[in-house]
Amino acid sequence: MTQSPTPPIGVLVMAYGGPNSLDEIPGYLADIREGRPTTPAVLEEITNNYRQIGGKSPLFEFSSQQMACVAERLEEQYPDRFRFYLGMRHWSPWIEDVVGQMIDDGIQAAVSIVLAPHYSKLSIAKYHAKIADGLEMYRGDIDFSHVTDYHTAEGLIQALANRVRMGLERWPDSEREKVHVILSAHSLPVRIIKMGDPYDDQMQETARLVAERAGLPDARWSWSYQSAGRSPEPWLGPQLPEHITALAEQGIRDIISIPVGFVSDHVEILYDIDIQGQAVAKELGVRLERPPALNDDPLFIGTLVEEIERAAERFE
Repeated sequence: MTQSPTPPIGVLVMAYGGPNSLDEIPGYLADIREGRPTTPAVLEEITNNYRQIGGKSPLFEFSSQQMACVAERLEEQYPDRFRFYLGMRHWSPWIEDVVGQMIDDGIQAAVSIVLAPHYSKLSIAKYHAKIADGLEMYRGDIDFSHVTDYHTAEGLIQALANRVRMGLERWPDSEREKVHVILSAHSLPVRIIKMGDPYDDQMQETARLVAERAGLPDARWSWSYQSAGRSPEPWLGPQLPEHITALAEQGIRDIISIPVGFVSDHVEILYDIDIQGQAVAKELGVRLERPPALNDDPLFIGTLVEEIERAAERFE
């Protein structure tokens, strides 16, 4: 009797999602806000932000590129062992529908990984909930092995430390000692601290490791949150514009911005740092530089590969 071949292990790579045009922004915001109305002022503000970065989010393209790089490496090492899928939490391709496709493809075991290294109940856990919703919607039974975080991974820390070096190289050797480095990440509501959520601790740990690896003394780097949501509750801070202002008041005039909580160039970087943060810096007479995000950096891609390999060991 001929034994049927073992189905490949699915790899579901996930990201936040973003609008592919200005026309898609109202629907995109409606999904994020879970039905809460978006005021005309907020809609116009966010539309204008996207207009200034080219009229769309580049997140899907960067995420697709990152997944393709990971797939290429794993296919070289394990031919036909994995099958790759990309799903978005707040826009198409929706995670739930991608899970439905995985079910149709006969996937029985899968690894999930989010293109965000830090765990929070308000972020990573919601991706896992989307997977569960997809399994329920499409009446499937895939055994998922979730990568929950990778915030201390060697490749990630080295890649981010390399960004510090890239930034410093934009100044002459004789001027680098006066350059201050801001490490930042997307803010979340302050209530996560009371919830015992690990997000803030993981962010601070990543920042410390990057600073140590880059050889930065404590006085030459600091932490900031950015991109706080538009809700009345307090959000983790300090926010980047206010932090740049505070540093300027201390006499600092040369700053490198390294967002350690994002792994590709998208609106929270291209607008919040490169446009909004840059405007604040220029008004204060501060030189603000930002090296490229990780994107397809080989060290970061290697980190994703290692995490997927480790999670897939469950199925051996």
